[in-house]
Amino acid sequence: MASTVALKLACGVVLCLVVGAPLAEGAISCGQVISALAPCIPYVRNNGAGGVPASCCNGIRSLNEAAQSTPERQSACNCVKALAASISGINYDLTNKLPGMCGVHSPFKISPSTNCKSVK
Repeated sequence: MASTVALKLACGVVLCLVVGAPLAEGAISCGQVISALAPCIPYVRNNGAGGVPASCCNGIRSLNEAAQSTPERQSACNCVKALAASISGINYDLTNKLPGMCGVHSPFKISPSTNCKSVK
């Protein structure tokens, strides 16, 4: 199980590097996004079993604090979208409730069909 998650995270990193446009200096990298959200993956793949890990909320909050500009939020959106698409079995309803459960307002929904260009 752990090796499967690690493999999927590695695939997500590669996918983010391929999908993401070159980022401006100071922009959020897909590596930062993956590191921040990795603790959330077991929770959203296992339908919330075990409750939200504190490390998941910490990652969501730190990502939210880092993504202050429109380009940063769009970059984060593209990375999250690519990561989510690379992991099977994600409960998207639960995934989209996570920011609120962690006290954060997310500027976009996590979905394979999210249009990150519309994120402001």
